[in-house]
Amino acid sequence: MYTLLITLLIIVSVALIVVVLLQSGKSAGLSGAISGGAEQLFGKQKARGLDLILHRVTIVLSVLFFVLTIAVAYFVK
Repeated sequence: MYTLLITLLIIVSVALIVVVLLQSGKSAGLSGAISGGAEQLFGKQKARGLDLILHRVTIVLSVLFFVLTIAVAYFVK
């Protein structure tokens, strides 16, 4: 059971790193810092399509990561 949990934890960890690196940044340098406030003020929604899917996958993978980490810690003897 312990080996299975460690294997799943490694797979989820690598997948979480990849998904986070695939996401686009919130702002692009100084120009993004200046216009970023205006986009939030006027309600421009940046998370569309692939960004929205990656955001949801990140949430699922992070919850799995924490659950698996707690399970591994519980089974360590």
